Amino acid sequence: MLIKDKIKVGSFELRNRMVKAPIHSETCVDGKVTPETEQHYEERTKGGRFGLVVVEHSFVRKDGMASPTQLSSSRDSDIDGLKRICDIIHKNGSTAILQISHAGCGASRDFTGEQPVSSSNISVTCGWPNAKPNPEKPKPLTVNEIHDLEEAYFRAAERAMKAGYDGINLHSAHAYLLDQFFSPLINKRTDAYNGYTLEGRTRIHMELIKGIRQVIGDKSLFALRLGGCDYTVGGTTIEEAVWACRRFEEAGVDLLDISGGTCCYARKGHNYPGYFGDISEAVKKEVHIPVLLTGGVRTVQDAEMLLKEEKADMIGVGRIITAKPDWGMELI
Repeated sequence: MLIKDKIKVGSFELRNRMVKAPIHSETCVDGKVTPETEQHYEERTKGGRFGLVVVEHSFVRKDGMASPTQLSSSRDSDIDGLKRICDIIHKNGSTAILQISHAGCGASRDFTGEQPVSSSNISVTCGWPNAKPNPEKPKPLTVNEIHDLEEAYFRAAERAMKAGYDGINLHSAHAYLLDQFFSPLINKRTDAYNGYTLEGRTRIHMELIKGIRQVIGDKSLFALRLGGCDYTVGGTTIEEAVWACRRFEEAGVDLLDISGGTCCYARKGHNYPGYFGDISEAVKKEVHIPVLLTGGVRTVQDAEMLLKEEKADMIGVGRIITAKPDWGMELI
């Protein structure tokens, strides 16, 4: 089976091409890892079924917290808990990377105590397709505030390294903050981070890639999760995703993790395996690093089919492994 083949990603050779996607476990308290969090990862990574495990999105700063039960990488006191998750994954035989994220306008004053921020003052549905937009309009970040926020990402990446992770996954999908810069539906800026040029829409990404790579070093695995298409008139297109991914590869990304943009993790009217495969296939044809596709995969056979169709180099599963902790044991 192709899915059982090893694959080189950056300086790592992964044991197979199956990936546990960064699904929110909803088990953290005040951003801290709990025994329930540890159990979640123990049950779902036992046996080393996954060549790569991407640990759920962690907020890099409290004003970017997507929900009250989200994991945190925003404080030095988080390192111990992050390490406990990482140690479980390594013990079970998989490579582990931590997803770092900021929700932007998807954060709520109800649990952050602060006004949400974004590229512009537009509220959108973030993270979950059926969620309602934040009723409070976000504050557009100033250039100096963007630089301050970038520092929060750098420090979160540094904490991941101290916790023993093999690398990081930079979250720029599902209408969260970095996607709020990439999507012209949300980014209405007119400065260097403007929403009317691809250079402007990806400027923050390029700055983060450069700074994070300096923090984690050349040997650590650097993945970027891109909301490659909004599937909406006036939104991000597949052609723009390909352009951006070429640029991200040149800047030092090792793995391109393809998902949805403002449509979040679902695609209306499409529920077949690999429903973002039109994006990942287009990207795969134009880059020289591995491409990961997640969405709609329910069986190992689904994953095998997508690899044979050359939709991607690696396949991720999220909701199915959350619902069925023993999923994929035939991969051992």
